[in-house]
Amino acid sequence: MDFTTARRQMVDAQVRPNDVTDLRLQQAMENTPREVFLPPELRDQAYIEREIEYAPGRRLLTARDFAKLATIAEPTSSDIILNAVCGSGYSTAILAQLSEMVVSIEHDEDLAAAAQENLNRTGLANAAVITGDPTKGAKDQGPFDLIFVGGAIEQHPEELLEQLKDGGRLAAILLKDGVSKGALYTRNGDAFACVEKFDATTKTVLAGFEAPKRFVF
Repeated sequence: MDFTTARRQMVDAQVRPNDVTDLRLQQAMENTPREVFLPPELRDQAYIEREIEYAPGRRLLTARDFAKLATIAEPTSSDIILNAVCGSGYSTAILAQLSEMVVSIEHDEDLAAAAQENLNRTGLANAAVITGDPTKGAKDQGPFDLIFVGGAIEQHPEELLEQLKDGGRLAAILLKDGVSKGALYTRNGDAFACVEKFDATTKTVLAGFEAPKRFVF
């Protein structure tokens, strides 16, 4: 399979037509071998237009959902980013090309090790993967300009929001009543605002970010 051509076609067909105009992001997605972040048996599916489950509870977002979420996050070259639930490291690889530094957190030790190996393979030196609870963040490494949650959440990520710098932002896909929306949180002093920015497709809620179960009598 010609992965280089497939990457270019992914950007042309799934990214650019969906109001993703950031040329740096487009270039990063075209340069990053998405297939490297999947198990060998799934690599021929790397550029299809659907989510790919590559580990229990871990899915590679569609290129469209990922690109739109990264767009509303607006990473800059001076940003220090926390990437929560980095999985196999694809989102980290993209964000590292758009920022000063990315700290990624993953609770599964095997996935964290694989993510670091994948990043090393791509030659990115401004990203590091740590093992821990993504819902708790990485307080010792913060505060952060941007926190990126590459999947769906059902409740506001309070502990992560507290790790934003004043003026910082957090991007995630918020799932409410079966409807997914790309959401951007911003911090202003001790106050936080959340604005829903786009319709997303993912319905897979990241472990630890589920809403509390309600008892029904």
